Parts: sequence; C-alpha cells; structure tokens
Amino acid sequence: MKKKIKVTFLAISIIIASVLSFSFTDNYFEIAKNLDIFTSLYKELNTYYVDETDPGKLMKKGIDAMLKSLDPYTTYIPESEIEDFRFMTTGQYGGIGAIITKRGDFVYISEPYEGFPAFKAGLMAGDKILEINGVSSKGKTTEEVSKILKGQPNTSVTLLMERKNLDKPFVVNFVREKVTVKSVPYSGFVADGIGYIKLRSFTRGCSKDIKDALADLKKQQELNGLILDLRGNPGGLLNESVNISNLFVERGEEIVSTKGKIKEWEKVYKATQKATDTQIPLVVLINQSSASASEIVAGVMQDLDRAVIIGNRSFGKGLVQQSRKLSYNTQLKVTIAKYYTPNGRCIQALDYSNRNDDGSVGKIQDSLRTAFKTKNGRTVYDGGGITPDIEIEQEKISNITISLLRKRLIFDFATDYRHAHDSIITADKFRLSDKIFEDFKTFLSDKEYEYTTETQDVVEQLKEVAEDEFYFDGFSNEYDALITKLEANKKDDLNKFNLEIKELITSEIVSRYYYQKGRIIAILQFDEDLKEAIKVLNNKTKYNSILAGNE
Repeated sequence: MKKKIKVTFLAISIIIASVLSFSFTDNYFEIAKNLDIFTSLYKELNTYYVDETDPGKLMKKGIDAMLKSLDPYTTYIPESEIEDFRFMTTGQYGGIGAIITKRGDFVYISEPYEGFPAFKAGLMAGDKILEINGVSSKGKTTEEVSKILKGQPNTSVTLLMERKNLDKPFVVNFVREKVTVKSVPYSGFVADGIGYIKLRSFTRGCSKDIKDALADLKKQQELNGLILDLRGNPGGLLNESVNISNLFVERGEEIVSTKGKIKEWEKVYKATQKATDTQIPLVVLINQSSASASEIVAGVMQDLDRAVIIGNRSFGKGLVQQSRKLSYNTQLKVTIAKYYTPNGRCIQALDYSNRNDDGSVGKIQDSLRTAFKTKNGRTVYDGGGITPDIEIEQEKISNITISLLRKRLIFDFATDYRHAHDSIITADKFRLSDKIFEDFKTFLSDKEYEYTTETQDVVEQLKEVAEDEFYFDGFSNEYDALITKLEANKKDDLNKFNLEIKELITSEIVSRYYYQKGRIIAILQFDEDLKEAIKVLNNKTKYNSILAGNE
C-alpha cells in the first residue's frame, strides 16, 4: 500500500512540474497551491480514512466532478473506455456486430449488423444471451456484456443463446471481426429524380461515403434534386463536416472558423477541393438531435444560400473538442474552441461560462440572439442552433405509444412476427395491413401497459387540491363518473393513435428482415419532413424564392 501511495505522490509531483512548465504565468501560484492542497488532502485521506480506499476510483470521481463543472463535452477517458471512444470517431471496433439491450436480468440482441458475425451466425433480434464463454450473463449490464463481446479481430467468443420459439438453448461460436458501422446506412431515390442520403454520424471517411453515394445516385438516373438527412446525427469530426460542405460549394469558400484561448489553434477552414456539384437543388433535413458537425453543414448551406433547411431547430452545440493523450493510455477530450459559420454565427445554445447560482445553465433567450445575413441577404440568427427555413411542427407522441415502447411490446410483437414468417415483401413495398394491426391488438390483450393521459393527470391534481380545500366530497360522484369515462375513452387509444403506432410496428418488422437499411426505408413512407422536402424540390420557383429571401 505504501508503494502505491509513493507512486501516486510521484505522479502528482510530475503533474505539478508539468503544469509549472506552461507559460500561464499568472496562474503559477494558484495551480501549485491547489495541487499541493490536493496532494496533502489525498495523503491524509488515504492514511486516516476508516476503510481502505481505491485510488483509481477515488481519482476518477474527483476528475469527473472537476470536469463536470465545465461543460458536458470535456471528459476523461480511462483506458477501459478507449475502444468505445475510438468507435465514436471511426465507426469501427472489434466484436460480433450487434446492438444489445438489457431486459430484466439478461441482455438481449436488439439488432444484428448486416454482414458481420452475429448476422452470419443467424442471431435475431429478441435472442437472449444466457452465457458468455461458459459464464452466466445473468445480472450483467449491457456495458459489462459489451466489453466481453468486444475484442481483437480473429479472437473467439462462445455464447449460449435462448430463442423464444425454440425448445432448447443453442450455442454459437464466433470469431470476432473488425466491425464497421456505415456512416451512410441508406441512399436511394424517394421520388422521380430526387435522391436521398442518410448520414448517421461524422466518422472518419464519411465525406467519401457521401461523395460515393451521390455518384451512385447519378449513375442510376438523372438527379434533379438531393435530400441530405442529418436528423438525429450527433456530429463528430469537424474536418469531415468541412469535406462534406466542400462537395456542394465552390473552392475557396469559407466553411467554418474556430476561436479559442490558444491563438495557434484558431483556424479558418475553407473549401480546398473542386466541388462535386454546386448546382443541384439541395435540401438538408435537421431536428433537435442534429448537433455539432451536423449544424456546421446545415449552417454553411444556409449562410451561403446553397440549400433549403427543413425540419426543427437543431440542438445548438457550437463547441469544438480535441482529444489529448495522457499517461497510462488514458485521454482527455477537452473543449478547445467555439466554431463560427461563414457569416460569423456561433450557434452554441448554452453558455457554460456563466452558470446560475444553483449551477444550472440557461439557454440563450430568443430575444438576445443576434441577427446575421446570408449571402443573399436573408436574416438568420446565432445562439440556439440552426433555425430551419421551413419548420415542420412535430406531433407529440401519445402516452399509449410511450408505454408500448417502454414495455417493449412493439419489439416483442415484431419478434413473434419474424418467427412466424420467414420472409416479407421488399422494405419499400411492405405496408402494415389491417389484419396485422388487429393481430397486434390481440397480442396486447393479455399484456400490461398501464399509462395515464394528461387529462387524467389534471383531473387527479384537481382532486388533490379539492381535498386540501375540503370541496371534494361535494363532487366525488362526478369525479368517479369522469374517471370511468376517461378509462372508457382510453380503450380506443389504439385506434385513435393508430398511425404513429403503425409506423413503429412497420419499422420494427421490416428491420427483422432488412436490418438498419430496411428500417430507414420503412420509416420514410410516414415522413412529413421528407414529403415537404420533395414538394419544395419539385417546385423550383418556391425553392429559388426561399433562397432569395422572398418567402
């Protein structure tokens, strides 16, 4: 134990020496003083605390708490999480190639990746993992199971699986492979002459994937318009957002600039390559989950009047991170700058440098957002994400649908459907028939999926207030009648919200046969944002009018 303490103190001494070697003269004393306090505190804690302490866990908690006071994107990455971090930036890892999920005491296969070991072995969504390498997986978290399943390519792992329609568990032996999750899971035509490309994340090489997808679309038929779907895309590598923007704008155009504390890191990124297509009418789809690099691309296209932006206001992450290598194969992902779109906008929604007294961070009010002009003179705003040129109102998901998803009942119905049907029609032509929907309602007949409506919540609040004020006895009979009426109305919720439920059932069933690509294709038939994009691209007068600022 004393040897471990000496090593810890030696490491801290090295840190102090390293910190003092920097040129931040004004902070010399404060840094040295507080590191000395920290060293002294840890020594006393380690010596006198009643129980043995785990240095690794204790330090990790201290580091996490320190970084939490800054912003949620500045994080410490221990050696055990390095592979997950690499996956986020490259889209690659070694493993069996499957999404997993926890249900009860066990972890299940949620979706195999097409073409990788789990898929090749015939595993299906809904299969339960009973054992890994002969050891029970009962009680293990998804993170624990994931770490065991991942590993170097060409190494082996053995699973004992349980499938709902089989009498006995079965063993599957895997050889791990290098798994690459596609940055472009689907591209195709969604209308005559109108192409569609879905970008999942900004991982290494995704700009080439977009370029290849665009070239492939042009080979299939004449391309009169393109829809780039960035909805749900959390971002990723900044240079890939620059490269993707460069596909659609002239060489020499400014795409994004970054500004931070270290002057050497302040950069202006321009389009350095010959554009692939600067003329094709373009629509970019975004929503509240489009962040970071997604917002750079959308912001560039909007500032330069290169595309019409459709959907919902984006997330509002205008911060740039860089990973810095630390000792013992650990890393620090640190926010080093803010980024600015071509006209000078920073779309960061939260100011982490000015916290409220309770430590919370408030959003920039719309009234405080600054106006900027696009290339054609249209007015756009900073601070709070990218506001679409055409905003589509998003319908609120119903409580019954939320309950069905939480209870995994749509998932389970799709699992049963897959076991009962060896094949279905192609993903683009599959439609959920009335017969299948009636089967779903029958499937639910003995299942529990209790939920309350907003109306019920309000009525319950009324009862509580009335009881406090001693008024409830005067209308308790009316209250009981109202509750009975509301419960009766709830029984029709499956029919009332059948469209949103059918969309989820359709995508879940199709994904069992055509996987991630099929799921995307299935959802497109219900997509209101997509329908608006097609309408705009088919109306060149409206398209040009929006970009000219006449709409």
